Amino acid sequence: MSALLIVGAGGHGKVVAETAELLNRWDSIVFADDKFPELVNIGKWPIVSRVSFFDLEKKGFTDFVVAVGNNNTRLQIQRGLLGSGLSPVSITHPSSIISPTVKLGGGTVVFANAVVNADTVVGDACIINTAASVDHDCVLGDGVHISPGARLAGEVRVGNGSWLGIGASVIQCINIGQNVVVGAGAAVVSDIPDGVIAKGVPARY
Repeated sequence: MSALLIVGAGGHGKVVAETAELLNRWDSIVFADDKFPELVNIGKWPIVSRVSFFDLEKKGFTDFVVAVGNNNTRLQIQRGLLGSGLSPVSITHPSSIISPTVKLGGGTVVFANAVVNADTVVGDACIINTAASVDHDCVLGDGVHISPGARLAGEVRVGNGSWLGIGASVIQCINIGQNVVVGAGAAVVSDIPDGVIAKGVPARY
């Protein structure tokens, strides 16, 4: 019997669980969250543990995905769980379109109607959210979140931990640094350095 462990019982976790169910890869789906044992379920899915690496080892799971919205926290939890022998799995919605030449890192999720085109590399613990598109030859670092409806043209590079807000657009061959936040609806037409907030049309930091 196979079980998928989802770490983080919030709204994002529910979307991950519903997507995972569509894949028919696991007999059951359960959650871990630090609100346990005060909170014992999220919707129809049980919460079985706190987010404790020791507790999760004792449960006997092998497959997991971290469904925590904060990019760096999500990546930190995933890396911690790797030391306990669990394997992060990538979850891709059946309606998403992903080129066979794309490389997806462990623990990355791709949601409904998203598109990831040829020779793109996506790091670990990333989120390609609903109806987002990432064009050819892009490189996304670890822990990146591309929000719903965001658009990346070809050969864009996005550093670790960065977040592109809903509906943001990035023209081709742009470099976005690490731990950057790009605001909703922004149009990125020039490179963005590490650790800044960029917003507006055109985006300024």
